[in-house]
Amino acid sequence: MRLRVGALRRLRRLPRSVSAAFGRLLMHSDAVGVVDFPTLGDLLDGWYEQHCRVPALARRGQAFRQYDWQFWITANHYRVREDAPDVPGVQLFNQAFFYRRTLAVAPQKTGKGPHEAVVAAGEACGPTLFNGWAKRGDVYDCSDHGCPCGWYFEYEAGEPKGVRHPSPLIQLTATSQEQVDNVYGPLVSMIHLGPLKELLLPRENFIRVKGASGMPDMDKIEATTSSALSRLGNPISFAGQDESGTYTKQNKMRKVAETQRRGAAGMGGRTMEYTNCWDPSENSVAQTTWESPQEDIFKFWRNPDLVLRGSDGKALSFKEKRQRRKILEYVYAGSDHINLDSIEAECAELMQTDPAQAERFFGNRVVAGAGAWLLDGLWDAHVAS
Repeated sequence: MRLRVGALRRLRRLPRSVSAAFGRLLMHSDAVGVVDFPTLGDLLDGWYEQHCRVPALARRGQAFRQYDWQFWITANHYRVREDAPDVPGVQLFNQAFFYRRTLAVAPQKTGKGPHEAVVAAGEACGPTLFNGWAKRGDVYDCSDHGCPCGWYFEYEAGEPKGVRHPSPLIQLTATSQEQVDNVYGPLVSMIHLGPLKELLLPRENFIRVKGASGMPDMDKIEATTSSALSRLGNPISFAGQDESGTYTKQNKMRKVAETQRRGAAGMGGRTMEYTNCWDPSENSVAQTTWESPQEDIFKFWRNPDLVLRGSDGKALSFKEKRQRRKILEYVYAGSDHINLDSIEAECAELMQTDPAQAERFFGNRVVAGAGAWLLDGLWDAHVAS
């Protein structure tokens, strides 16, 4: 049986008022834009839904459908340069894309780990490289790329086409093995629950990619921490850097992140950072990425202080319950698996012992921790400037 992407996929490109009229489900979050640029995002959106499965909770085993904010990140990370040349036999790798790397800042349990997992799966065996501009009638057919699932995607004329990476080496990175498991664990579950089992083979310490180059040092997804220095100089095709807001010079993770970026650059690869908000007194990798003036970094952060204001014009207070609820509703918008009453209960308790942590983890705010040198309000003034 052959499966094709549904006609409704193009509604992702329309303004929200239009897409809502068509009854698109799970399409009700704010702070995302309209996709009016060439991207592999639509192709990958369909590929994720066909191949990846929800790894946990009530929807475990069901097709993974990106939330609006997740799709917005995907669409931008895989945004193709409008002047990308279509030269048969020539692979542009990262030079085909508008952005060299991506930073996604989102609150605790909003869905960063599972999204990083599906992106890693796509980088391993999905159509993540630019393969020219489509003509009428062109399709991406899984059967042409070593996958027997029967799915195919009909391109629109002029749309960028995608192809598998010929020799992927992917590193999923965090400060500890336990932190890496927040991404590696969901990925392994997705493999066992659906068609990915035909393409990815979990081993004890890595995941083998089938149907690629066959090189023993390539064609795999591996978990890395600062203790895996021997692997960090490898020329990687992609790195998912989890919780980069905790990567500092002191814990040696800044060196890890920078080494991976150099390894990716040498192979035409790219990187993505996923993180909670950082402590501005620690000078983390996430902070320096956010503050970087480079225009080839895509940055996603629902900062409530730039949108939500009280009647006095000031940012809402996380200490006041009603105002805190408004902040939570904004930063968790669209993540349908989240129960805000549960999040609020955890916030209320944490506010008694570590209010700065509560604001960073759940309020999606940059707040200095206890004992930090940064004067209260100084970061807010910096952001607003």
